[in-house]
Amino acid sequence: MPELAEVAWQSKKWNRGLGDVVTEVLCRERARVYRTAVPAEIRRGLEGKKLSGVETKGKQMLFLFEEASLGLHLGMTGKLLVKGRAHEPGRHDHLVIRLTKRSLVFRDVRMFGALRFDPVTAPDWWQALPPEVVSRAFTRKAVAAYLHRRKGSPLKAVLLQQERFPGVGNWMADEILWRCGFHPARRAGTLDEAETEVFWRETKQLCRDALRLIGTNRGRPPATWLFPHRWRRGGTCPREGATLERATIGGRTTAWCAECQKML
Repeated sequence: MPELAEVAWQSKKWNRGLGDVVTEVLCRERARVYRTAVPAEIRRGLEGKKLSGVETKGKQMLFLFEEASLGLHLGMTGKLLVKGRAHEPGRHDHLVIRLTKRSLVFRDVRMFGALRFDPVTAPDWWQALPPEVVSRAFTRKAVAAYLHRRKGSPLKAVLLQQERFPGVGNWMADEILWRCGFHPARRAGTLDEAETEVFWRETKQLCRDALRLIGTNRGRPPATWLFPHRWRRGGTCPREGATLERATIGGRTTAWCAECQKML
């Protein structure tokens, strides 16, 4: 599933429509992506309106129009595309927003994504989303309190909780724990004050790095990160050179280095 940086990069594709006016909205009405939205409301609410802004929070996107907004979650296979103005929807094109110059397309093969429409530009659900990891509101104190509440949970599972770490998914969680030197199965309650500081700082920094490298222009993480090695057959730790370990932790397939991420 796309994570924080991939979502930011995908959302930028529709920046090409900023300032343009919606002339027609085409919806594949029976698609599961409309389980939290009504196609007729989307058509009425967007046609004749100008796209004025694009925002992201974690794995969520919000597209701002005049007196309306369209929320979008990519799910596992969702992607945003920009096509010609007369683009006819393909089999998996569940939303096509035709503008005066081009069409904005939401394509989702497996339909785990979701759309939602609101007749306001700052909907309540958007305002209620947790603070972004890169924001000032993501404090060490708040992270310490959350680790205490989840003290019996593996650190890998804790990092996947969107209520505190919005946008962090499987590969980002592995990257964070590798940077920290913490075993992914280690219990959250075992971190002391200094280790909690490291956990908070590295989580924040990894999200910044990912947004800079991937979220801006879909760059690839460098070989010094765990990412390029984590699923490679015979992949080794870029720091220690040890063969990476793999197991299911917190319900997700996890990769780590047994040399630099020891279980205490």
